[in-house]
Amino acid sequence: MRDHYDAPPFVAANHVALSPLSFLKRAATVHATRPATTCADVTRTWAEVATRCRAVAAALAARGIGPGDTVSVLAANGPELFELHYAVPLVGAVLNTINTRLDAETVAYILDHSDAVMVIVDPALMPLLEAALGHLGRKLPVFNLEAYEALAAHAPMDWALPADEGQALALNYTSGTSGKPKGVIYHHRGAYLMAMGTVVGWALPPHPTYLSVVPMFHCNGWNHPWAMAVVGGHMIFVRDAQPANLLAAIAQHGVTHFGAAPIVLQMVCDMAPQPFSPPVKVLTAGAPPPPSVLEKAAGLGMEVMQVYGLTETYGHIAQCLWQEDWDTLTPEARAERQAQQGVAFPMVEGIRVVNRDTGQDVPNDGLTQGEIAIRGNTVMKGYYKDPAATAEAFQGDWFWSGDAAVVHADGYIQIRDRLKDVIISGGENISSVEVEAVLYRHPAVQAAAVVARPHAKWGESPCAFVELRHGTTASSEEIIAFCRDRIAHFKAPKTVVFGELPKTATGKIQKFVLRQTARAMGEQS
Repeated sequence: MRDHYDAPPFVAANHVALSPLSFLKRAATVHATRPATTCADVTRTWAEVATRCRAVAAALAARGIGPGDTVSVLAANGPELFELHYAVPLVGAVLNTINTRLDAETVAYILDHSDAVMVIVDPALMPLLEAALGHLGRKLPVFNLEAYEALAAHAPMDWALPADEGQALALNYTSGTSGKPKGVIYHHRGAYLMAMGTVVGWALPPHPTYLSVVPMFHCNGWNHPWAMAVVGGHMIFVRDAQPANLLAAIAQHGVTHFGAAPIVLQMVCDMAPQPFSPPVKVLTAGAPPPPSVLEKAAGLGMEVMQVYGLTETYGHIAQCLWQEDWDTLTPEARAERQAQQGVAFPMVEGIRVVNRDTGQDVPNDGLTQGEIAIRGNTVMKGYYKDPAATAEAFQGDWFWSGDAAVVHADGYIQIRDRLKDVIISGGENISSVEVEAVLYRHPAVQAAAVVARPHAKWGESPCAFVELRHGTTASSEEIIAFCRDRIAHFKAPKTVVFGELPKTATGKIQKFVLRQTARAMGEQS
């Protein structure tokens, strides 16, 4: 009898390739008259945006762009880049959004390695592109976004979904902090499920007003451009994403949701003139947020959810879901819980914290460290043209993150460090994240990062790089004493360096730069 259940094969009626393009097709009808994008004084509905995406796709096809072609884009967040997230894959091409803060040589490397057949560029970034093309040593077709409306005026093409949901959709490059950046391949199925999982995991309501803060060159804006089509969201774009401008946009448009790195969240909190009413829901990721920042955000009426993920996982795949028994905790204790990375999103099959030496999961004791391993449909297809790196990342049928974490008694995971950032002093492991959390509680500290500095006796010692708030002062001795009063003395920084910290375009502190600086300082005695 069981053979009868296996007999009918899938047919077109009951098996359709999953693609985020279907969300836009639906939004064009279901959310037709609702606002989709606003930038400055221009607002367009979902019906208008869908038509424009189909028109731009047709224009790209007329220029010879087709299945499997890589289309690179060098542009800041805006309606045009949002539309290209649909228009490029509509012709079967692969969208490659490039970090706008990279140097020209790295941009040239990405253009070459990605096999880009066309570059679409914001006019403000044309000097960067020209310098990159000089390094590249060959010409590429370049389209200036100043002429974008000519593409949008083209006769729209018909809707087209990929025949294979495993087809490449986007190519995103890692930060390249330990060598050349690697190209991470996203497929249609993964982006579809990431968008749906975000709607469920973040409990997105119908028609949220979403402020676009996360750069779309970073995990395609955490896949939010595709998720917003599911719920008919309203995307608000600010050309100059300074904290003051973001706060103005929140007030003007009644923003209900946004995502941001912890450093950006902190800057918004520092400038907010009064608590938000109604509350604004925020996803924060990119680095473990200091509990002090989460505590401040809560006081301003922000409902912040800490999430965790990597470029290789389409962005967030773990979330710190709020537990009811946290309601009775003090604000400081609640913030400590919120700083955990939590549990898997609904679309993720599994997240483990594993002792790589034994292959066993670490105990739920909140102390024993292991490496985070991930399995699910929102894990990359692989690294572009790098089978060796792909095989290394996918050992044992799991994707290995390179992040060290512990598991608490309630099953919530918490990152202790990138494995390469763990400081080993006198045989003891020191979590830079733990030390940084203490530093952020100092009233004069705007931003902080802790890395290893060579030490003559202990091997390594914690070296703190500190960016002070405007108008404040602090000495090295004061910072060290502040830490020694709050954590074990061996964990406290032995060196403190003051100055502006190097950051990526997403607000993440570039620890690899600081590690180089600490090593160059020489051995501490």
